[in-house]
Amino acid sequence: MIDVKNAPYAALGLRVSLGVLFLAHAGLKIFVFTPAGTAGFFGSLGLPGFLAYLTIVAEVAGGIALIAGFMTRWVSLALIPILAGAIIFVHAGNGWLFSNEGGGWEFPAFWAAALVIQSLLGDGAHAVGAPKFLTDTKTA
Repeated sequence: MIDVKNAPYAALGLRVSLGVLFLAHAGLKIFVFTPAGTAGFFGSLGLPGFLAYLTIVAEVAGGIALIAGFMTRWVSLALIPILAGAIIFVHAGNGWLFSNEGGGWEFPAFWAAALVIQSLLGDGAHAVGAPKFLTDTKTA
């Protein structure tokens, strides 16, 4: 049974938590590793360095959009490839547990699952939603 009184607030809590996580990871790439250092790391994985910059932009924009509740379903789905990339290119070889050396794929997989759940839940409470022209179903 779904508690319709509390479900919007549960979606809000999940949405804001996911958004803050993305901003924190973008901040790590910007302020600790630096964008150039992150691009170098991507290059060491055999990925084009420009993907690092796209990842940082996606994490910042996606994090802000999730916190605001802007097009939550689509933003949640759009961020999943970042976590899939983290699993495939960084964490898969380190085993399951994130406490393993180099961090296993447990946490990014859980994070991706949470994004799928958020996409199913929708915006939740206190969301800006989507622009009216994207949600208006009336035809002329």
